[in-house]
Amino acid sequence: MATIGRKNVHGKGGVRFKAGYTVSKDKSMLRNVVSQLIVSGKVVVTAKVAKQLQKEADHLVTLAKTGDLHSRRLAAAYVREGIKNAQGVAALEVLFNEVGPAYKDRKGGYTRILKLVNRKGDNAPMAMIEFVK
Repeated sequence: MATIGRKNVHGKGGVRFKAGYTVSKDKSMLRNVVSQLIVSGKVVVTAKVAKQLQKEADHLVTLAKTGDLHSRRLAAAYVREGIKNAQGVAALEVLFNEVGPAYKDRKGGYTRILKLVNRKGDNAPMAMIEFVK
C-alpha cells in the first residue's frame, strides 16, 4: 500500500519523480548566459549548455546583421536588459552596434566551442564558447 503524503516532494511518502531543473529555469539561464557572452565575448559553461548557447547566440547575431526595427525588437525580447559591459553599455546595444556589423560578410558560424578540462567538483565537462574573430 502506498504511503500517504504530498506528491513530488523529497522526503515525503508517495514521491515518484521531482525534476531538478524546469524548462523555464533553463530558458532563463540561457538568456542570462547569452547576454553575458555578447557583453564579454566569451564565457565558460558546461558542454551541454555551450551547445544550447551556440544556437541562440548565432540566431541573435543573424538578427543583428539585418539591423532593422523588427530584428531589434525580437532580440530585445530575448537579451537581458540589466547586463552591461565595463563602459555601461547594455548587451542589446553591443549586439547591434559592435557584434552585428563585425560579421556582415560572414554567412554563419559566428561562435566556436573549445573544450576544457572537467570541473573539479562534479567532473562535469566544461567548454568555453567565444565569438570567432
